[in-house]
Formats: sequence, C-alpha cells, structure tokens
Amino acid sequence: MSKELSAQLAPTVASPHSSAWLRPAAIALCASAFIAACAHVALPLNFTPVPLTLGPFAVLLIGLLLSPRMAAVTLGAYLAEGALGLPVFAPGPFMAPGLAHLFGPTAGYLLAYPFAAILISTIWRRAGRGFPAALAAAAAGNLLILACGSLWLAVLAHLSALSALSLGLLPFLPGDALKIAAAAALACRFQRLRRSA
Repeated sequence: MSKELSAQLAPTVASPHSSAWLRPAAIALCASAFIAACAHVALPLNFTPVPLTLGPFAVLLIGLLLSPRMAAVTLGAYLAEGALGLPVFAPGPFMAPGLAHLFGPTAGYLLAYPFAAILISTIWRRAGRGFPAALAAAAAGNLLILACGSLWLAVLAHLSALSALSLGLLPFLPGDALKIAAAAALACRFQRLRRSA
C-alpha cells in the first residue's frame, strides 16, 4: 500500500487546540445555568419593584471561583441568554421578557453582574485567596451591584437619592451580608478541596 493511500486511510488526529474552547464553553454554560436557577429563587417585595433573589449570591460565588476572564464570559453569556428570551432572569410582576428585561427596574443590577464578577475575581486573586480576602472581594462586588441597581432605579423612576437607596439598596443589606459570607465560605472550601485532591 502506498504511503499516500495509508495517509488517507489513517484516522485523523485532532489538533490539541481544536477543542480547547470546549471546556471554557461548558464551564460558562453550566455557571450561567446556576445563576439562572438562583435567580428563580425569588421573593417579591411589596414596597419595591426589585425582588429579593439568590442571583447575586451566584454572581459572588462565580466571581470567586473563576478567573476574571471566565467570570466575564459567564456573566456575558447569562445576559445574552436572557436578552434572547430564555427564562434565566428572576420572575416578577414588573419584569418584561427578553431584551426588555434589561431596560426594566432590575436592569442596573443585571448589567453590573459582569463587572462585579471581574472585580471580585481580581481582588481575591491579588489578595491571597484567604477567607478575609474572599469576604472583602465579595463585599466589593456586591456593593457595586447594589450601587448600579439603585442608580438605575433612580434614573428610571425619577427618584431622589434617598428614595433610591430605600428601595434599591438598604432593604437588601441584611440578606446580602449572608450571601457574601456564604459565597466566601464556599469558595474557600472549594479551594481547600482542590489543594487536597
């Protein structure tokens, strides 16, 4: 058999770079599904159009677990899924489906997600990955989400700064403190498991 024919019949070996995108894509899709699941754990509040959800907790945890780049890709994928009409955002009486949701009362929080995740990931990686650093990083990211959400709410509803804080920030602080602590504890536990594996 000629060398040319043997080469044609031999199985093609894939380049090691040809599937290099599969793992990051799978991570981003799984993580965005996790955010969607957490976002659907929602409790509407009768005094504000912003529901209480576990969505921010998922963002904090992903920021701590993933690199800044992967965190940005994941949260970008999540927002794109929602804009395309997939049911990934928190449900509620004030929530329009699809792209319109990103112009509603919770748009400021949602659009802050990628930036918060990048901030969290960057801070924790530069600060040594201990529990205090995880707490500080998650708190900084959570504050960014709340600040952007309150600012958007103020602009959208023509609210004063005090009203925006009363509707979009202050009611969420106790629950968010628990989310910050839980995300930091889980991220540190995951790091210890990785080191011992």
